[in-house]
Amino acid sequence: MKIRLILYRYGIRPLFLPALLFMTLWFITPSCNTRKEPVEYVDPFIGTDFFAHMFPGPGLPFGMVHLSPDTDTRGWTYASGYQYADNSIMGFSHTHYSGVGMVAKGDLLFMPTVDQKLRITPGSVENPGEGYRSRFDHQDETASPGYYAVHLKDYDIGVELTVTKRAGMHRYTFPESNDAHILIDLGHIIGDPPPGNSHLEFVNDHTIQGYKVSQEATLYFVARFSKPFAAYGTWDANYAAPESGNGLFPYKSAETGSNIGAFINYTTRAGEAVLVKVGLSYLSVEGARNNLKAEIPGWDFDRVKAAARETWNRELKKVTVSGGSGDQMQVFYTALYHSLLAQMISSDVDGKYMGMDGEVHVAEGFDFFPTFFCWDTYRSEHPLMTLVEPEHVNDMIKSIVSKTKHYGWLPAQHHRNVFGQGMVGDHLVPVIVDAYMKGFRDYDVAFIYEAMRRKATGTPSPPLPEEAGRSGIGYYMELGYVPVDKVAESVPNTLELAYDDWCIAQMAKELGRESDHQLFMQRAQNYRNLFDPVTHFMRPRNLDGSWLRSCGNRPARIVSEGTQGKQGSQGKHAWYDCFDPLLVGRRPFRYYTESNAWQYIWSVQHDINGLIGLFGSPSAFVTKLDSLFEMSPGISGPKYVGVVGTIGQYVQGNQPSHHVAYLYNYAGMPWKTQERVRQVMELYRTGPGGLCGNEDMGSLSSWYVLSAMGFYPVAPGQNVYIIGSPLFEKATLQLNSPCEECRFTIKANHVSPVNKYIQSATLNGEPLERSWLTHREIVSGGTLVFEMGPGPNLKWGSNETDIPPSIKRFKK
Repeated sequence: MKIRLILYRYGIRPLFLPALLFMTLWFITPSCNTRKEPVEYVDPFIGTDFFAHMFPGPGLPFGMVHLSPDTDTRGWTYASGYQYADNSIMGFSHTHYSGVGMVAKGDLLFMPTVDQKLRITPGSVENPGEGYRSRFDHQDETASPGYYAVHLKDYDIGVELTVTKRAGMHRYTFPESNDAHILIDLGHIIGDPPPGNSHLEFVNDHTIQGYKVSQEATLYFVARFSKPFAAYGTWDANYAAPESGNGLFPYKSAETGSNIGAFINYTTRAGEAVLVKVGLSYLSVEGARNNLKAEIPGWDFDRVKAAARETWNRELKKVTVSGGSGDQMQVFYTALYHSLLAQMISSDVDGKYMGMDGEVHVAEGFDFFPTFFCWDTYRSEHPLMTLVEPEHVNDMIKSIVSKTKHYGWLPAQHHRNVFGQGMVGDHLVPVIVDAYMKGFRDYDVAFIYEAMRRKATGTPSPPLPEEAGRSGIGYYMELGYVPVDKVAESVPNTLELAYDDWCIAQMAKELGRESDHQLFMQRAQNYRNLFDPVTHFMRPRNLDGSWLRSCGNRPARIVSEGTQGKQGSQGKHAWYDCFDPLLVGRRPFRYYTESNAWQYIWSVQHDINGLIGLFGSPSAFVTKLDSLFEMSPGISGPKYVGVVGTIGQYVQGNQPSHHVAYLYNYAGMPWKTQERVRQVMELYRTGPGGLCGNEDMGSLSSWYVLSAMGFYPVAPGQNVYIIGSPLFEKATLQLNSPCEECRFTIKANHVSPVNKYIQSATLNGEPLERSWLTHREIVSGGTLVFEMGPGPNLKWGSNETDIPPSIKRFKK
């Protein structure tokens, strides 16, 4: 593919490709001893098939711009705009989410074409020729960190893309033609178009600027072209002029509307490259212009591409691994790449950003992060950042502080300034507390603590909507649980708020707030109110204290009644009328969140040893845990798309299961954790279908990065990592603290697919019998050595003093 693009640039047609390839290979003598750089292992196509919802185009770590091809835009399957199974491309848009289930973005699409007829709609996947989209072959497509290229078959155009943090750069290599075009479609969007009009205008014969009204914000842009326009114009796809029968307006210098675009015409030579550089801003055209000027001042595409590659290589080198197979190296570094791609900034180069109050603010000395899908990311994505990207952690918490000050309330899961409670729990709390407990405190600590406490003990005041508060908070505080006949997803609402309260208690203790510490530690035990000692499940409970009755052999039915009074349950509430431990169900009727009773029994991350006590013994706990992994993966109808990546009822494709394989350590059987974690890691593969579920902003990938190194944070906020089974012979974390030369190295002697069991361990030369590490032990630097073998060592990590800490410890 790369050779094809070079040939096009110099006017050489593919007819001569075989001969040139032969000569090139004859002159090149590769070195067998050359060690690949981390960036060379990354495959951006991993996760682009099925519905991991990844995109292959370039972005930078924490960058604002994700410039990528879109193959379609309608339906949940196209949440990222790209599906590997497709064979045509609509164009190349500048914004994408990394693996979310929300269908959004795809802003500001560019598409080069060669056609006598100017087409202003993309056409369909089934019939690409009816619009401007083009067919392509995957053999003519390539991607690497910071770069994407493809050959558009219908137009014989080579497309190359690269990026900086706030700008994208295109290089289009055209054939000889009098009918070359570049289209800019502001009507293009992934998902449903929002209300409102976009605008564009021609500034001169090589510049277009304007703004796009998107689902979550207005995106401003300035696009500069390397070649003056031969002709130009606009379109409005929602309008057909009575004279011409279409919405084309040649030589019109501006356009406003909800489905508008612009076209540029050229006469091109064979192999002629036309470059476009596009600056973006969520504030203004001036901001976009400044971002473009600062980040891509010239026209050297290869320099920008090389800088993007070097940025990625530098970041990926923060974790070096060796002693694994080529596939394992590719999966690992792609997972690290995806973890760093997921979080994005939205402040301009001058620090300005749009606050949640709709006003412009300045981030003084930090990058502003606008989006927190925290139900997905608090578990492993944000904890991974504290190890590999500590310089960005304070920026993220400062962003949360700023959002809270401007909004007047601590948000929950949200994207940009579009706030909705969305998922259950209050999971900006563990993101904040985990950072605070690890020493990240360069922000207004007192303010954000009070904001967390205020939200945990009351409801927002007008004009803020009541639903901005914790769902079911009134019932939770009065009863100690959320009732199923009053609030949707009542079980996880109780369990996850109990964990969030435990997090607040940890910060309260550090701040000397003893009464708060006692209050929230007491509330952290609320999970016990839903434990059914007969079924050994966390079971839905009614307002009157009774258990939701068992379904027996009949399917659950939906019942409803008007509800009133307590916050979080306004209006007419409907729910499934009986308890089925295999039922996931659908919103708004379900009593679990994207999971069932088998998956949610374990969601007591802060007190696993207390949970073991509820089972009565470690052996009873382990029996239930074994059953989870060994039983059928089937669920009661209706089927749910998130139940994927299954091992029995364990679901790696969704976040509530992610810590579960590590729970054997708490029962004194870490060898079973080692076995199960390796089994889960086998679900990660090379190739487009290599992710076993929705990536969800780095959550699946960060799980793999941490697990492959040999540990995982079951309870963020605790500063403890549970030891699993390291995948590589050697993994080294380059630490920024406390010194630039500090490293933490994990060695796994004799490790292999068979030798997955820990026989013994040493930390800095001293025997390590416990099955957990502290954050301080890692960031202080040192060496952790495992001796691995083919069979379990039943003694290692099995003593009562060796198991990980939590609130309660089961006494044998």
